[in-house]
Amino acid sequence: MWVRSEYAGELAVLLTWLSALLPWNVTYSPGVGGGSLLFVRFPLLQIRYSFGVSLARGVSVADPLSAIAFQRGQAIELAYQVWAVGAALFAAAVVVSLLYYRDEAWAESWPVDPVRLLGGLLFGTGAVFAGATYLLLTRGFPGVPIPVGVAFLLLFGGVLLTVDRTD
Repeated sequence: MWVRSEYAGELAVLLTWLSALLPWNVTYSPGVGGGSLLFVRFPLLQIRYSFGVSLARGVSVADPLSAIAFQRGQAIELAYQVWAVGAALFAAAVVVSLLYYRDEAWAESWPVDPVRLLGGLLFGTGAVFAGATYLLLTRGFPGVPIPVGVAFLLLFGGVLLTVDRTD
């Protein structure tokens, strides 16, 4: 591909860390309980903002497990469970990237190429988040979920999976 082999490791770590800052899903939900809500879902947390309420009371932050507990028994609980699976894949990618960043020579000695491993984890995360977005869309969640970061996760994973690692 267009990435030089000697920079593939740095790119893999950088793309993994960048992915943590990209929301995989943004949803504006009008008309919920007489107000409107904005959901911004990052791989490891969700920020919910309630319009018409003071900022201190209108913002809530939840991790995937707390969000599942909040949606227990609702039609969209499955979407949040799928998000938790994607979050677990992403957490594994973050751990691999930290290990790779900390000791590149050791990571390069693994039986699997760490660049391709990170590519597979990012691509898998994107695919799982795409499934969660589909479930949000089809299970009656108010508003239209926009999969902002899903495309980036799939692209980043695809780039890392196709890097030429020959020296």
